[in-house]
Amino acid sequence: MTRYFEDFQVGDIFDLGRTSATQEEIIAFARQFDPQPIHTDPERAKESFFGELIASGWHTISLFMRLMVDGLINETISMGSPGVDEVRWIRPVRSNEVLRGRFTVLDSKVSQSRTNLGIIRSRCELLNPSGEVVMSLLGTHFIGRRPNFSTESNV
Repeated sequence: MTRYFEDFQVGDIFDLGRTSATQEEIIAFARQFDPQPIHTDPERAKESFFGELIASGWHTISLFMRLMVDGLINETISMGSPGVDEVRWIRPVRSNEVLRGRFTVLDSKVSQSRTNLGIIRSRCELLNPSGEVVMSLLGTHFIGRRPNFSTESNV
């Protein structure tokens, strides 16, 4: 089912599925994009504040993005995003920890300059098995409106 802007209501919550990363995946990502010892060296990570190897925050966001694309964006008329706000890495992500993605619609309005699209603001979160939020961010999404929409009904 294709979702259009009109299919999103403030308060809607979407479960985006589950994901995890192995120790090898955490290290590979970090070696390429965030080569800090807490992400690349299990022995040195033991001496850190965290006491073990943890995923880079950027890796955590990438895991969420995959869930969001597979679980929501690919089913919508997505027209891009101008960015995100308030990225928070609240708890460390450990190898093989199963994380759950959640997308909550916070605001919804028709674009004033491009009436063929709507703008959705969302809270995007990854939660650990205990239900604690490990990562959150506020997203802005441009979503295409349903064909044959009436501009008069949204003045």
